[in-house]
Amino acid sequence: MLFSSFEFLFRFLPVFLVIYYLTPKKFRNVTLLGGSIVFYTIGEAGYITILLACVLVNYTLTRLMYRKSTDGRGIRQKRLLLLALGYDLGVLFFFKYSGLASGLPLGISFYTFQIMAYVIDVYRGRIPAEQSLLRLGTYLTMFPQLISGPITNYADVRVALGRERTIKARQLEEGMKLLIIGLAAKVVIADRIGTLWNSIRMIGFDSISTKLAWMGAFAYSLQLYFDFAGYSMMARGIGKMLGFELPVNFRYPYISKSVTEFWRRWHITLGRWFREYVYIPLGGNRKGTLRTVFNLLLVWAVTGFWHGGGLHFILWGMILGLLVVIEKLWIGKWLKKSKILSHVYVLFVIPLTWMVFAIPTLPEIGVYFARLFPFFGVGSAVNPGDFAKELTLFIPELVGGILLCIPQVYRWCEKHRKNVIVVAALFAVFWYSVYRMANAANNPFMYANF
Repeated sequence: MLFSSFEFLFRFLPVFLVIYYLTPKKFRNVTLLGGSIVFYTIGEAGYITILLACVLVNYTLTRLMYRKSTDGRGIRQKRLLLLALGYDLGVLFFFKYSGLASGLPLGISFYTFQIMAYVIDVYRGRIPAEQSLLRLGTYLTMFPQLISGPITNYADVRVALGRERTIKARQLEEGMKLLIIGLAAKVVIADRIGTLWNSIRMIGFDSISTKLAWMGAFAYSLQLYFDFAGYSMMARGIGKMLGFELPVNFRYPYISKSVTEFWRRWHITLGRWFREYVYIPLGGNRKGTLRTVFNLLLVWAVTGFWHGGGLHFILWGMILGLLVVIEKLWIGKWLKKSKILSHVYVLFVIPLTWMVFAIPTLPEIGVYFARLFPFFGVGSAVNPGDFAKELTLFIPELVGGILLCIPQVYRWCEKHRKNVIVVAALFAVFWYSVYRMANAANNPFMYANF
């Protein structure tokens, strides 16, 4: 069940919110857990047992781990940790990488990383093991962030889960605003620009001009951003309506001045996960330059692998890792000296990396890059009129997407959020989004596939 669907926006969500607000505060976790199970079952009934088993297994093992840990982290705690992580990773690998499963359970990459973070934090003593199966189950299955994150650490919501939540009017206002903006980002910007990328794939990479190839790279970059950031905003908005503060997942990544900064602003919760649970335990940057380079490349290779087992994902991760290393060792200090050149650098390099991410086979990647850089005998005048034709069709969405990458637009709206014009604009944006939903096929969020 998509957030950007009539079924969710006009059936499930209103009915659930009414029931949730009418539920006595001390029983709201029960309502949220039940509603989340219903939400997941509607979309993926065959895999609900996998999700519930994940809750039960990790609850049991962390209780044993924490209850036996009065003398510190001993061999028993380490065995229980390895058993829990082995179970979680084993289930993930079976469904996502083994080729033996008939399908991929929705959200498994996200909720597996989320529960693994919880297990590791309990082992480290950062948080106590949750004594309530209800609270742990509510934490992991919470439907706003279940399918595509943001990856929420238990510490982020522990207090809200453990007390009688009171939802204030300001939270409802902010939640609705985030929901509307996220919905518009998805159905008005991302889905529309996505038709341009689909058109390019239908034409065939070997039949497009260099100009259209570059427009396609920039278009896909915007599509992916507004699709994923839109989902994250909707998730945070629904979370606020339920009394939770889910973490921010994007901070205007396209204003970055380096690839390193870009990835501190993009999918922030995944980056935090790899930093805290992989990079730092490997030694981070504390063991010399060579070890730092190795750690960075390994983390980025694993990041690519997390997105999928295809070779292009691994290649994408390694390219990003190399760029981060190059910036760290050589060009980073030069990028800091020129804001204009550093922005141009990011806006040139990042779309190229997204093409490696988006195109599933190495031969196709080669063809596309030959169109982007027609300096090796390929030629650029395949269909010189295609660029103008597609630009005419998509220029409103492309210009709108570029403007909405600029933080000042959001800051102005936030500053004037009480202005009747801004309120009316949000109202109009919502119903225009609904209109677009009614006149287009439901497109799943892109990161639901990961």
